[in-house]
Amino acid sequence: MSLPGTGERRRVLVVDDERMIAESIAARLRAEGFAVDQAHDGPSAVSAARLLRPDLVVLDVMLPGFDGLEVCRRIQAERPVAVLMLTARDDETDMLVGLAVGADDYITKPFSMRELAARVHVLLRRLERLAQTQPDPDAAPIVLGDLEINRAQRRVSRGGVEAHLTPTEFDLLVNLATRPRTVLPRERLLAEVWGWADASGTRTVDSHIKALRRKLGSDLIRTVHGVGYALETT
Repeated sequence: MSLPGTGERRRVLVVDDERMIAESIAARLRAEGFAVDQAHDGPSAVSAARLLRPDLVVLDVMLPGFDGLEVCRRIQAERPVAVLMLTARDDETDMLVGLAVGADDYITKPFSMRELAARVHVLLRRLERLAQTQPDPDAAPIVLGDLEINRAQRRVSRGGVEAHLTPTEFDLLVNLATRPRTVLPRERLLAEVWGWADASGTRTVDSHIKALRRKLGSDLIRTVHGVGYALETT
């Protein structure tokens, strides 16, 4: 997989202290056409990300030195990079904290290499679309009650207080805000925000909605059980 207009392959950094798992992930991603490097603890992961400047990091939560959440926080502070978190258990706290510190998606162990490779491709396609889509400087801000979304600057505030959203969170919020009070099914949000063709990642939508509520208030987005979500206006 090459960068648009170049012969360079996309570079992925795989971070997992279980070397057999790291090797298996690396082998699959190399077979998919990526350039892959590995790190096996927190400090070396941060150093590798700084040196290699990967396009995407596959990052385990549980690491020696310091954990994957701290790794994510540190590498995102230096430069934006796509992060796919790996968690050994279906721990909602890990997922929400991971999203809060800049992860774009997560996958729970055990997982299939096919699913992981698919997630990596989807994340990188989203980055390419964002890179090729120039913000419209004339795009009018979306104002709904005390919520203001500046699409040109990709900034969000509520009640005059700015909220720092990840790129995925911002795109999800805009998707909801352009159709306020309209209930959007999880599957539709997956297709329009993540570019997924199937409904296998509905938990990802749920976790990102929870992250938005933590940052913007629990009253902003209404859950319609069994269907999806709607952004409420005041």
